[in-house]
Amino acid sequence: MATPLPSPTMLLCDDDLPFRAALGAAFTRRAWAVHLAASGEEALAIAARVPLQRAVIDLRMPSMSGLDLLRELLKLQPGIQVVVLTGYGSIPTAIEAVKRGAVNYLTKPAEPAEIDAAFEEHCPDDEPAGEDVTVPSLDRAQWEHLQRVLADTQGNISEAARRLGMHRRSLQRKLQKLPPKR
Repeated sequence: MATPLPSPTMLLCDDDLPFRAALGAAFTRRAWAVHLAASGEEALAIAARVPLQRAVIDLRMPSMSGLDLLRELLKLQPGIQVVVLTGYGSIPTAIEAVKRGAVNYLTKPAEPAEIDAAFEEHCPDDEPAGEDVTVPSLDRAQWEHLQRVLADTQGNISEAARRLGMHRRSLQRKLQKLPPKR
């Protein structure tokens, strides 16, 4: 009787508990041995004791940024493939993530199939990294910028509008719309 092969291992690090739990359950159903972490420090503790093939990490977390976590993960496990997820996507952070060693960069919400595809389509070593970054539409870039400023002001619409140089009601109308497609 043949011994079953061990499941491939994946680390999911996100400070959003419902998102982390749902994504973990989805990848467990896809036969991955999933290790969940709520912070960069927790993720590094897991990486120090468990060999990992893949990691999906959030860009913005309270104590350690996803870019710092990416650097430390690659020091601990140089062969790990990492996809960076964020609700605040921008071209500069996408390029920085890829330069630091991420195989891809996705904006939230990301479905498990999208994440799988992101791992599968990463650039081989002989191609320059960072040249295949998808540029968002102008409407999408504006929406993401508004979300970033709003997050930086802890949801204070009046302060966000002041920083953006726009009327508070105009900002509220823009925020009520659904995010534009990529």
